Amino acid sequence: MRRVIVNIESLVLKGFRYEDRHVIAAAVQKELTRVLDAPDAAQQLTALRSTPQLRIGNVNVAANTKPQQVGAATGRAIGQGLIK
Repeated sequence: MRRVIVNIESLVLKGFRYEDRHVIAAAVQKELTRVLDAPDAAQQLTALRSTPQLRIGNVNVAANTKPQQVGAATGRAIGQGLIK
């Protein structure tokens, strides 16, 4: 089994409470782990080899979205960007 290393250099959170940053980041990690753990994801990542930079653009969420949901949506967007 191969390891996948994902380094997120910057996660820009505009319009969120400072106190929510750790909850959002943890949810990003959890969702990204889930997305990349899928059997077909491993195949696609193996073919990809290396992605020096990935820009996913904006992740839009409703005004009352919980921090965990924000992180999960962001993790899904990153995962989808990696395994198109």
